Amino acid sequence: MRTENIQFFTDKEEEFVNQLVNSGIAKKVAMTLVFLTSTKETTSREIEHGADMRQSEVSQAIKVLTARGWIKSREDSSAEKGRPVKIYTLAMPISKILGAIEKEKKEEIKKQLALLGKMKDYIQ
Repeated sequence: MRTENIQFFTDKEEEFVNQLVNSGIAKKVAMTLVFLTSTKETTSREIEHGADMRQSEVSQAIKVLTARGWIKSREDSSAEKGRPVKIYTLAMPISKILGAIEKEKKEEIKKQLALLGKMKDYIQ
């Protein structure tokens, strides 16, 4: 029989997920990101169990995070027979990821304020 150590979100991590969602990050992406911040490296299966997500949700979140350059992966073929298992880790410290989110939000706000300025020009 095989034993596994499964991680679950703490209240603090749940709050972190909620804050990321409130900032505009998709919930499943936020859950995956927070899960990765709490572990050195992990597999998609561990994310599924620990974050209570379906395999397809984890795959989509991993694609988003990889495309943004926030996570990286490597293959581990020594675990079992068959397909190699992908191991995921953060590609940069979470503080840099939060800095990137902050920068994006500032740019969004700047664009919205410029748009409002243009709208004001129409009523003058």
